[in-house]
Amino acid sequence: MLPQDLITEILLRLPVKSLLRFKCVSKQWLSLISSPQFRHHRRSLTSSGLILCRTTDLIHHISLLGSNNSDQPFTSLSFVHDSAGIKILQSSHGLLLCRSLYKLGKTCSYYICNPSTKKFSVLPHYSAEPDYVSGSESITISGVYLVFNPTKSPHYQVARIRMCSSSFNSYQVEIYSSATRAWRLSGSPFDAPFDMVFDNGVLWNAAIHWISPTGASLCFDIDQERIGTMPGLPSNEKWSRRRLRYFGESGGHLHLTEIHGCTSQFQVFEMERDYSSWVPKYNVDLAPVVDAFPEMVRNCIFRNDSVSYAFSLLCLQEDEDDSLLLLHIPGKFVSYSLRNRTFKLLGSISKESNTALQVGCFHAYQFMESLAGV
Repeated sequence: MLPQDLITEILLRLPVKSLLRFKCVSKQWLSLISSPQFRHHRRSLTSSGLILCRTTDLIHHISLLGSNNSDQPFTSLSFVHDSAGIKILQSSHGLLLCRSLYKLGKTCSYYICNPSTKKFSVLPHYSAEPDYVSGSESITISGVYLVFNPTKSPHYQVARIRMCSSSFNSYQVEIYSSATRAWRLSGSPFDAPFDMVFDNGVLWNAAIHWISPTGASLCFDIDQERIGTMPGLPSNEKWSRRRLRYFGESGGHLHLTEIHGCTSQFQVFEMERDYSSWVPKYNVDLAPVVDAFPEMVRNCIFRNDSVSYAFSLLCLQEDEDDSLLLLHIPGKFVSYSLRNRTFKLLGSISKESNTALQVGCFHAYQFMESLAGV
């Protein structure tokens, strides 16, 4: 019989699908695989990839950094039975925050899903605010976020921002905990800029961050339960000429990219951890990508004598070896190295798709297999 330590080392390197089957081998294996210690050690050996999806369609699973795994961790979320269908909103350490699609006469539901174990839970609809009585008054939800750090706790939280009934521009944060299975009020009500969009925030440094189309910013510190702001980018150009093209987190850093007018050149900025300023991190020139894929060239809507370039920045991933941008260009996905300025075609979109040549209709989420509970 193999020693227990050797069995553990072997099991730690197996995919989740195999581990779920091996729970049936013996009570000893069931106890081992289900233990918090096993889950903690397995996370340190699990590599992350990206899932690309368009609304409810899961497109592909790829790895920008490291080896490419051809085995798809999952291909659909059909185990969540919702007649309206669901879409992914966020991914965190193997768990997905999903929302049902809008359907006439049906209440919108939110789900926490683990596609590796095919388990899910439905978040309760009621509010923590006493004035909102369940079933008597609808709750206007402006944004929902999954907060999950398995290195600190096996339990996750969900933060949602809803409008207050007393004021049009006043909002309240509520927190749901998987430990208590209930919502609670978090912090005090706050006012927000008229054009703030709360459904495109980024979780970083234990806070949720938002930037409005006119450049205003807000951030909510989850631990301190308070609202703050971020410094603006060092630019004198009007926001009417500036387009926010990417706002996300990677490798423990907050990144932002905006493009001024019609150009293939731009900078990637990184926020200082103390929120003192945005600093330039990378200079990007996509001219070689445009030369290789001329279908990216479009007539510029700002100037009749110029052109623009059709691409969207889906994500940025960093590690010690390289930093890569995932680009969606008409009909294709391309990775671009920010350090050596080379690029690689990752895959093509089926020409049979109605949106094959459209840019901006795909979303990318970091994902790793996990045994985390829902």
